[in-house]
Amino acid sequence: MPLRVAIPDLVSPSYFPAIAAVELGHFRAEGLDAAIELIFPVTRTYEMLREGALAFVGGAAHAALYAFSDWRGCRLLAALGQKMYWFLVVRSDLNVARGDLGALKGLRIGAAPGPVDGLRRMLREAGVDAGRDLAIGPIPAAAGESFGVAAARALAERRIDGFWANGMAAELAVRDGTGTLVIDARRGDGPPGASGYTFPALAASADSVARDPAAAAAAVRALVAAHRDLRTDPDRATRAASRLFPAKEAGLIAELIRRDAPFYDAAITADSVASMNRFSRELGILSREVPYEQVVATQFRSLWGGA
Repeated sequence: MPLRVAIPDLVSPSYFPAIAAVELGHFRAEGLDAAIELIFPVTRTYEMLREGALAFVGGAAHAALYAFSDWRGCRLLAALGQKMYWFLVVRSDLNVARGDLGALKGLRIGAAPGPVDGLRRMLREAGVDAGRDLAIGPIPAAAGESFGVAAARALAERRIDGFWANGMAAELAVRDGTGTLVIDARRGDGPPGASGYTFPALAASADSVARDPAAAAAAVRALVAAHRDLRTDPDRATRAASRLFPAKEAGLIAELIRRDAPFYDAAITADSVASMNRFSRELGILSREVPYEQVVATQFRSLWGGA
């Protein structure tokens, strides 16, 4: 049976290096038979990792804390990319200016469990009470449908006024003329420090790393090879997506990956962990300071350098 590599959003650039590592054959080249699987939301993905049902998870790093109290039992193996990677898009007819979080008052915003943490924190920094000044909630999706695709459709149908979601959702809405980009967190929009709230990571249980460090190392090498492929030739993303994405989204993914390629670095720095842990403590999902070495599988740091 293939190793299960789960991600919480599939038709998306958010966790695409994990998809590429499997679909371009890098896991196979490392001697691992692996398959990508969509499991939503990210909180459930990490719960299944804790239960031993998954080999690896690609997801928002901070969200591991919803399943692994104070990082006990989980290790981050490598970064899928750097910085917080979601986008805030609102209906284009509302004429909201770039960066204007105050303009969200009175609106209905769609967001998924886990990612919503970053939006709520940014709103708080901007002086907006997310519980009082606007409505934030989930977006119903068809079975097996990615959150971002569902979000873009809900915006087009005016069932919501905006969404906090992945780059594919943002691209679909902006191209169709139904949405306007307000926040691109990764590239510096939002309150100071917002880009450091979290980042996408490849994670495993601490038990599995101890039991089979060779497999964990192989997964990191596969990810680093996928980063290299996507940076040097973003058009390979189309090939990686061809089996999993609808035709329209498969045709867009190479351009989104080209934009994100500068962030494809597998390193997890002490500063990024400190920033994420500070954010997590403010959220109330981390109760104490946890050393870097208890968050990150540091034995694999030498493998990141190839990124």
